[in-house]
Amino acid sequence: MENKPAGLLNAVPPHGHVIANDKWRDTTLVHNLKGGGVKILFETELSLTDFHLPNKSCVLYVSECDIVAGNNYKRKLVRYRNASSSFQGLVLVERTRLSEQFFSVVQKFVVFDLGLTLLPVSGQTEASQLIAQIVHSGSRENPFRRSSSSQLLDPLVLAVVQRVPGVGRIKALALLQNFSSLQRLCSATIDELDPVVGPAAAQHIHTFFHKHAADGT
Repeated sequence: MENKPAGLLNAVPPHGHVIANDKWRDTTLVHNLKGGGVKILFETELSLTDFHLPNKSCVLYVSECDIVAGNNYKRKLVRYRNASSSFQGLVLVERTRLSEQFFSVVQKFVVFDLGLTLLPVSGQTEASQLIAQIVHSGSRENPFRRSSSSQLLDPLVLAVVQRVPGVGRIKALALLQNFSSLQRLCSATIDELDPVVGPAAAQHIHTFFHKHAADGT
């Protein structure tokens, strides 16, 4: 990103470290990351990004308060997308009872308008678990390689898909072999998902990524 200190990133060991915006220093999220064995390096110049992860992805956290306060978060997301073009952008969004009514609008804007990866979290505790999972997944050699493209399956994408209820590692791998991107998976219909993971998991996945599908479940 344009505001990332290149010297600091180059000095960071490749696995087990996260560069965090200094504003997160005394938060539950950072305390939980440290407790989960993730080392934190704080940086005051990350004005657009909350966290840089060792797999060349970056994280922006959108809180319940950000969503309820209005559309100011959209301007921040656009700046974040424009500045993070060389990184895989991940947006963690607090999905709570208070923010639920706005979630479908946020999801459409993040995933379909900006082309970023969105993952709903209940709060900072769940967010810390996800970030720790991504960091620790990146520290192991990934044996799954796409033979056609010779590209390793990104641990970040695998970790995101495994957060869907009812989807474990085997089903996550099957999904990523059949859908070219997380955005493509987000927009998949139940009929498209069913042959890959079965009807029950297909419903879970569709509900997870489409708020309107959760009505009545």
